[in-house]
Amino acid sequence: VMSRIDYSVWDHIEVSDDEDDTHPNIDTPSLFRWRHQARVERMEDFEKKSEEMNKALGECRRKLAEAQKKVQELSLSSTDDAKAERSKAQAEEKKLKKEERDWEKKMAELHREEKKMPWNVDTLSKEGFSKSVVNVKPDSAEETEEEKEKKHKTFVEKYEKQIKHFGMMRRWDDSQKYLSDNSDLVCEETANYLVIMCIDLEVEEKHSLMEQVAHQTIVMQFILELAKSLKVDPRGCFRQFFAKIKTADQQYQDAFNDELESFKERVRGRAKIRIEKAMKEYEEEERQKRLGPGGLDPVDVYESLPAEMQKCFDDKDIGMLQEVISKMDPTEAKVHMKKCIESGLWVPNSKTDDGDEKEEDPTYEEVKQEPEETKKE
Repeated sequence: VMSRIDYSVWDHIEVSDDEDDTHPNIDTPSLFRWRHQARVERMEDFEKKSEEMNKALGECRRKLAEAQKKVQELSLSSTDDAKAERSKAQAEEKKLKKEERDWEKKMAELHREEKKMPWNVDTLSKEGFSKSVVNVKPDSAEETEEEKEKKHKTFVEKYEKQIKHFGMMRRWDDSQKYLSDNSDLVCEETANYLVIMCIDLEVEEKHSLMEQVAHQTIVMQFILELAKSLKVDPRGCFRQFFAKIKTADQQYQDAFNDELESFKERVRGRAKIRIEKAMKEYEEEERQKRLGPGGLDPVDVYESLPAEMQKCFDDKDIGMLQEVISKMDPTEAKVHMKKCIESGLWVPNSKTDDGDEKEEDPTYEEVKQEPEETKKE
């Protein structure tokens, strides 16, 4: 059975913008697992329902056969008791025949539903594929995360240019020929790189390119999952995939397109998360840069001031500020001015022109521009 994307694993992928971004700890087949699991459960429920119906129909037919046999046996006797028993048996026979028709009708409806069920990646290997022409892939030992990272990094360093070229291809024939000429690309490392490439392109708002690379990502994933289902090396079965997809009926194409659309939606979601994270980090960096001597953010302090005080800072009018403060409650005024000083909105000049300290009213010096800009916005 082939699996689909386990999107829950994306929540554990840290995608940074550094050069090490190309070796995420992703087990690409596991990206397909949760949707596969949900679908497998639905298929199992369907099979279970079918088994229960078959069992019920079989039991009904067994009872009907017994009832018919009993009617035949009682027909040989002409006693009143036999006639009465025969009437009961005939009524039971009639009831069971109706039940049989009902079960047959339900079974027919179930079969119609089965035919209407869309094809998906779980059923793709059931028809049209044979592993008789490819070598069986031997079981390999489970790799550690460190081994996967090292393997991925080494692979990307060697084949990055070829992977990107494959990611930009459009036609089935071109993709097949390119993989024939570069068969080493048919592996999980290529799929891993393409996933990250899709996210990078979406973050850069190169949406059309992202959709193109996403298509090639799903091509590679289908090949890998086909190989897994047939237990063969993916390099030995990719031609079978292309042979099938190029001549596929609408159901097969719909299955591929459904997988592709689901993947693209998840890429968009992951890119959005990365952008939001980057914006938060940038905003925090900017906030740290503008913190005042007391560790307060002048933007936050400005927004907490009464409108009258905000206008004083907007106009850079010290006289107006002194007048506003004089009309305020002294305790409240002291609190506001303390925050203004600690945020750098207000810088008291405690020295006279000849260098002597004085205790008179401090003068306002413009240090930060953010509050004014905030207000204009």
